Amino acid sequence: MPARTPMGPRTIALVGPYLSGKTTLLENILFATNRITRLGKVGDKNTVGDSSAEARARGMSVELNVATTTFMGETFTFLDTPGSIEFAQETADALTGADAAVVVCEADPLKAAALVPLFKLLDELDLPRYVFVNKIDRASGSITDLFDALQAVSTKPLVLRQIPLINGSEHPIGYIDLAQERGYIYKPGHESERIDIPAGEADHEKAERARMLEKLADFDDKLMEQLLEDRTPEKDTVMAQLSKDLSEDLIAPVFLGAADRMGGVHRLLKALRHETPGAARAAKHRGIDELGEPLAQVLKTYHTTRGGKLSVARVWRGTLKDGMTLNGERVSGLFRLLGQTTEKLEQAGPGEVVGLGRLEKAFTGDTLSSGKGDETSKPALPKPKVHQPVYALAMAAADRNDEVKISSAMHKLLEEDRSLRFYHDDDTHEWILAGNGEMHLRVSADRLKSKFGLSVVTSRPHVPYKEAIRKPVTQPARFKRQSGGHGQFGDVTLEIKPLPRGSGFKFENGIVGGVVPKNFIPAVEEGVAEYLKRGPLGFPLVDVAVKLIDGKYHDVDSSEMSFKTVGRMAMQEGTPKCEPVLLEPIVQVDIAVPSSYTSKVNALVSGRRGQILGFDARPGWPGWDVVTAHLPQVETRDLIIELRSLTSGVGTFTSKFDHLQELIGRLADEVIAARATDAKEHAKA
Repeated sequence: MPARTPMGPRTIALVGPYLSGKTTLLENILFATNRITRLGKVGDKNTVGDSSAEARARGMSVELNVATTTFMGETFTFLDTPGSIEFAQETADALTGADAAVVVCEADPLKAAALVPLFKLLDELDLPRYVFVNKIDRASGSITDLFDALQAVSTKPLVLRQIPLINGSEHPIGYIDLAQERGYIYKPGHESERIDIPAGEADHEKAERARMLEKLADFDDKLMEQLLEDRTPEKDTVMAQLSKDLSEDLIAPVFLGAADRMGGVHRLLKALRHETPGAARAAKHRGIDELGEPLAQVLKTYHTTRGGKLSVARVWRGTLKDGMTLNGERVSGLFRLLGQTTEKLEQAGPGEVVGLGRLEKAFTGDTLSSGKGDETSKPALPKPKVHQPVYALAMAAADRNDEVKISSAMHKLLEEDRSLRFYHDDDTHEWILAGNGEMHLRVSADRLKSKFGLSVVTSRPHVPYKEAIRKPVTQPARFKRQSGGHGQFGDVTLEIKPLPRGSGFKFENGIVGGVVPKNFIPAVEEGVAEYLKRGPLGFPLVDVAVKLIDGKYHDVDSSEMSFKTVGRMAMQEGTPKCEPVLLEPIVQVDIAVPSSYTSKVNALVSGRRGQILGFDARPGWPGWDVVTAHLPQVETRDLIIELRSLTSGVGTFTSKFDHLQELIGRLADEVIAARATDAKEHAKA
């Protein structure tokens, strides 16, 4: 093989489902490349990745881990992304800076469905990908069944690069490389040992290699011609074709390994070195010209306890230097990353991933440049879309003295995680933290404590119930108080009527003859509106029309306050006679699942008092459906938990408010009783 020209720095994203072994793979890559001298284990909580307190406590990745190393003289940065779907935003943001992805999965056909969202995301980014089947030494089924299951969910043709080496054992003891036609035996903690292909495996190897070549020939006429003429292509030709097809995102090569034993890690590294396209391919795909001012994009934002804000960025063009100005801010520190360890740099060139210190105005997804022009003239690389929250908790400071800290701490937390939302619900008077699942929010709450010293308490958020009236009433009211000097006097008669759903509140002045002076009428309306915040059932009263039709006043004792008070009194006395009824919010949900789960989703919706509106194929997702339904908002509070349980973790939904609907009977009584209890407890507090 001719001498190979070294390529510039490349960035590889490690993606895959929870428990597939990405962090273990990263640890073994770093050990194999001599970046670390001690091999940590996830179970021992001493790996380079997952080093945050929140990750250590749960034994799982909860944010992006970044590590740069060198292999055979070339630089690679690995982006180890969380596997849980609840932290999918971290993966989406990180992939904007990758040249290729390694999809890590388990050797279990039943778990293949969890890869569908990942393959879809890689397709959207046109990102070359490898598949690394981990834990192959524990596989019990056939590689054929596994490969078929993976191909069924992959949007690209899979090319099996290796087959398991059994050689009479119960489980695979190594692998055969089909491209190089070599055998390897796993050696725990060391590079696999090369061996001759056992005689008993030779026929199987030849058959599988022929299938690999046939797939490659689909993309190359010369190779197809060689196969039709029964000519064996040179190994260099095969390797070059593999590299070309990967670079063009035509295929997904499949490798086998056992990361916790370092099995297959060196072979994967060699494939990454020889076949992964350089940063120029990814830059071109993003429309980045090679010439121009330095350009970078923020992949992740951290707020460190000691060093302040750190922006992890991919350099796409030019050279970044410590102290230079990006987007109008001075870079205060330039770092190479190894988990939470940083190494200070003077500069970084195209293709590198680095940490930039204290860019306070830079956020995840932002494009950084040294241009002097105004904001509208600066280039802006595309940002991944933000996932819509599917789970929420009400949040408050554990210590009331810390309430002033919430705004500042949450601002920083939202900088770290774009998929979080924090807002005040004006209907329930709660601060709401919303995200992609219960674990997501629990981790966020823990992070508030560990990073910003803020302890919070969380609870299920209240549902913004409303109430309305069913029949009209004419209600007089008088307010009279005499306590020496000027007294207070107001007298009104109100017509209270229901309005069609969604009409809101309407106030009308029907006074004739000046029985209530004009300057007091706005006060009556103000008193009525104030009462509507809490109707006879204890909830905001909506869709009501109030008309002031009569009244009296006193030249001395009447005032705006008197008429505001009597307006509120008339509503308080009249609305209980109007047959008040509870209204619950109904949302439209669009539930996306594989078609095999559609019938189960229909049952799930029906069991939650929902109404199925229909279903259709999910656009761009072969074999998936979108079920559309109306569902009471209260029934969506833990919907995502049951939905993910039902669909092996891949189901999701979006929701939006649709309408208010009457709620009667036992459920209404329980809601009203709970509100009364809350009101009493609030009064005591």
